Amino acid sequence: MTASCWSVCTEILWFSFFNGTYGSFFDGTPPLIRVSSLSLTDLLSTNRSSIFSGHHGQLALTSVYLDEYRDRLFLGGKDVLYSLLLGPTSSESKEIYWPPLPGSREHCIETGKEPQTECANFVRLLQPHNRTHLLACGTGAFQPMCAFISVGHRGEHVFTMDPTNVENGRGKVPHDPSLPFASTFSGGELYTGLTADFLGRDSVIFRSMGSRSTMRTETDQKLLHDPKFVAAHLVPDNVDRDNDKVYFFFTEKATEAGDREGAIHTRVGRVCANDVGGQRVLVNKWSTFIKARLVCSVPGPHGIDTHFNQLEDVFLLRTKDERNPDVYALFSTISNVFQGFAVCVYRMADIREAFNGPFAHKEGPDYRWGAYEGRVPYPRPGVCPSKITNQPGREFGSTKDFPDSVLQFARNHPLMWRPVYPALRRPVLVKANTPYKLRQIVVDRVEAEDGQYDVMFIGTDVGTVLKVIALHGGNSLDAEEVTLEELQVFKVPTPITSMDISVKRQSLYVGSPAGVALVKLHRCETYGNACAECCLARDPYCAWDGAVCARYLANSKRRFRRQDIRHGNPVLQCSDQNLSEDLDMTEDRMVYVTENNSTFLECIPRSPQATVTWFVQRDDPM
Repeated sequence: MTASCWSVCTEILWFSFFNGTYGSFFDGTPPLIRVSSLSLTDLLSTNRSSIFSGHHGQLALTSVYLDEYRDRLFLGGKDVLYSLLLGPTSSESKEIYWPPLPGSREHCIETGKEPQTECANFVRLLQPHNRTHLLACGTGAFQPMCAFISVGHRGEHVFTMDPTNVENGRGKVPHDPSLPFASTFSGGELYTGLTADFLGRDSVIFRSMGSRSTMRTETDQKLLHDPKFVAAHLVPDNVDRDNDKVYFFFTEKATEAGDREGAIHTRVGRVCANDVGGQRVLVNKWSTFIKARLVCSVPGPHGIDTHFNQLEDVFLLRTKDERNPDVYALFSTISNVFQGFAVCVYRMADIREAFNGPFAHKEGPDYRWGAYEGRVPYPRPGVCPSKITNQPGREFGSTKDFPDSVLQFARNHPLMWRPVYPALRRPVLVKANTPYKLRQIVVDRVEAEDGQYDVMFIGTDVGTVLKVIALHGGNSLDAEEVTLEELQVFKVPTPITSMDISVKRQSLYVGSPAGVALVKLHRCETYGNACAECCLARDPYCAWDGAVCARYLANSKRRFRRQDIRHGNPVLQCSDQNLSEDLDMTEDRMVYVTENNSTFLECIPRSPQATVTWFVQRDDPM
């Protein structure tokens, strides 16, 4: 019996390889990559991924900072820091051993903590401090500590720390290495949302370092009710930098009436970067903190929405307008009915509109929530002291000049009435009842022949990365999900805890407890050697250039480029490229079988969007 199959089809192959010598940049445990439609020869020559797991193979990664200016990748782990040089030819790495202060480990064990998983210095924070130094903070065996790391200037590979010059890290990282937190560093000041005490109960937003006074939220459940901080970002409002605000994304237990006990809501909160507190009511306490609900739901029948309330990760897709990044948020919901995940995209204009809307307020005989309809004091609670708030005879040099009525109103009304809905009022991606959980997201905006596409890279709890785009057709609100690739980045299943994208290097840095992996964003040649195969891949990074499937570059002088992301129709795109030959390139195989037995007929397609068709040729027609 002879059988053949289309050459444009899909299958998954697995392979592993070493890169470099053990102990150098991106080496150690051989990575395992899941790719589409590559022969074994193609796979071995692709060299698309590599892994760094520390000089001793025990990195226990807990923080990552990608410095594209210096071409360096900084890693923090258990009692250790690493600097990896990202140059095209260098594979150099440097290490700093940074254990807890003397006596801290022993005291930690005496309090009943686990020696291996808690009583060490887990480096949780790596942030740029100035042109030559990084700020690094670790848990210090439940006694948080910080230090400045000398990293030198661009072009140097300096990586040193003075172990005697260590500062108290309380309020910068949690005591417990397992507790979530979020931080951002701007203008010499560190903004952090975390639990700041030994027991993990004091949930607070801190501002520390810099020349201004240390700031924190009050201990009040109206402000923060058992929050889990996910991300923090500074986003300017306009050209007046006095209006800069720091946004925190977190989940918390809902306090709104009508919610079941223990219900979780996702929030976006903000504070003014120039907030210095009040004179009497809020000394060294935030006077501009307000928050709004982020809604991510799928409309259902009879007006019932399926809500995704647990925020997993946030990625700010920066645009040319620094005031208006797109906010990509990854949500989950786990119930007795199903486990689901969704990605919603929010516009900064919609977030600002919610903060400029009515405040939420409890009123009436049944003490129900509603929109506050009374008089709002001036300046409006939540705004920053700036040129906009200043009027003749009513000038405010700082928040200390705000009237007590403004500060009291902000304390009593921190929640906005209107929630923030995503663009198109629905998710761009929904996954339900998957064998894995989605944990991390980064996004790359890619120029293609027929427009821009946002390519989402989504990390799971089993060490895989999904490469996905969402397509909206015509006037329909529904999005078509196209999974371009699924990459098994690590050899064994391990949760992905961080992802950083380098547009400059066209690379993705994927972090897990097992180490950090470098994955190329694309490898167009793996989609095959025909126009139809390249077109069927529907990958915005790739186009048929008349000879091979290659990286699409919008400013390229080459005019002959075939690409169809929206429809993946090779008939239209490749009609003059011997399409019939492309589609009829069958692979003939002679298969010998035992009579009355079964044999697996394998065909390896080139793209996840293609299908497999088998034909049977009989020697004697029936």
